[in-house]
Amino acid sequence: MSAMSGAAARDPERGERILVVSWVANALFAVTAIPAAIGVSAFDVPAIAAALGLFAISLGVWCWAFAVALARTTRGDDVVVASMFLVQGPAPKRVRVHLFGSLAVCIAVTAATAVAEPFGVLVPMLPLGLLGLWGARHGVFPPRRMPDASEATGKRRSSGRAGE
Repeated sequence: MSAMSGAAARDPERGERILVVSWVANALFAVTAIPAAIGVSAFDVPAIAAALGLFAISLGVWCWAFAVALARTTRGDDVVVASMFLVQGPAPKRVRVHLFGSLAVCIAVTAATAVAEPFGVLVPMLPLGLLGLWGARHGVFPPRRMPDASEATGKRRSSGRAGE
């Protein structure tokens, strides 16, 4: 575990903007999708635009999260995708509550509005991507296991079968 990643999980202010973005995106989604779903035709186009815009942002967030995870892996952290997105390890409880709460609210809004506003099914990709981004940037991961000497030199291990 690098010193930076350990300090990141202990600092409650780290990643605060990620939490705020997650809730602001949910608010934007809800204020456009809910009126469109209950029949306010003036919100039809804004709801579609908001859903597609939030999905487009999520694509960038996912790429950013994977780039950060890759960079941390090259620096020696053993970043596992499942741990990154499930925010495992010593992450602050309030971070987990906010990120998973935001994802749950987004899924609830999506479920409630999906029939009338089908583009909304794309929106939960943003809070899920933000979960991964927080995990990649501020999560704590064990050190990457280095190959032993025989693997590093390229020697093949015998499988125990004759002829090898």
